[in-house]
Amino acid sequence: MTALVRSASLTGFAALAAECGVDARALAAHAGLPRNCLDEPDLMIPVLAVGRLLELAAARGREPAFGLRMAEARRLSNLGPLGLLVRDAPTLRHALETLVTHIRAHNEALSVRIEQVGNLVSIRAVLDTTNGPYRQATELVIGVTFRVLSVFLGAGWRPRLVCFAHRAPTSVAVHRRVFGGAVEFGHGFDGIVCNAADLDAPNPGADPVMARYTRRLLEQAPGSRPTVSVRVREFIAVLLPRGHCRADTVAQHLGVDRRTLARHLAAEELSFSLLMNKVRSELLAIYLDDGARALSEVSDLLGFAAPSAFSRWHRARFGVAARSRMSARAPKWLR
Repeated sequence: MTALVRSASLTGFAALAAECGVDARALAAHAGLPRNCLDEPDLMIPVLAVGRLLELAAARGREPAFGLRMAEARRLSNLGPLGLLVRDAPTLRHALETLVTHIRAHNEALSVRIEQVGNLVSIRAVLDTTNGPYRQATELVIGVTFRVLSVFLGAGWRPRLVCFAHRAPTSVAVHRRVFGGAVEFGHGFDGIVCNAADLDAPNPGADPVMARYTRRLLEQAPGSRPTVSVRVREFIAVLLPRGHCRADTVAQHLGVDRRTLARHLAAEELSFSLLMNKVRSELLAIYLDDGARALSEVSDLLGFAAPSAFSRWHRARFGVAARSRMSARAPKWLR
């Protein structure tokens, strides 16, 4: 079976290609990819075609560090729901364990391995390049891994060593700029070596409620491609806190129109509004049990434009005021 990857893997491709004098859309078509893969982040497209595209762009744009330069602009949000789970991990070690467990939901040809020897840890990215090799894809993966580490350890953090199995390019200026001076080529693996103590760095911005919910979504269909309703629930969870979770927006992320999305959900005897209410209700229950956030903050996290809209929704759905429900769960000394 052909291994697939989310088209979010091509985030920044068009801009960098233009900078290098390459027609991104023409090159994508030449590599056998759909043209909208450069606009829609959640299409599932062939890994091998993406690898070919990056190699073509590097050659035609005369930029040997094309994949690595793409990685420089990456954010955790480019990983979709998996990025949410990584972002809300309590420590870097937990974040890496999350990547190990769930990375194939983002890229079916990629696995991540973590090995500790004494005070050093190696984070190895294993990309299936049976029909490769794909230097650019490998450097993109290692660059993104470095970005994940930097989210937890700070922009000034540098690894003990960054290893590449392939030979060094004619210029390593970009590699030095991104990783620092400890970059070596011709190794037996592709990966990053750091201090074991780095992995226990705490993440003060973690939201344990969203982490539990996102993990539940990602684990609903282990080992198989998720149904449309599961994918819709994932995007609702991602988009709700941003305040623009609408059916047409989710449909666009899935690469279909709103009517097609409605038809797919109807086949599962579901609708978008039903799923959004279900996600909101599930998240609300978790936030109420957690008890760490004010109702106004919960209202924002559930995507309501104002607390009054949240109050109306809550009363219509549960028959009681949200504040009375929160008071009933609070310890007596807080009531």
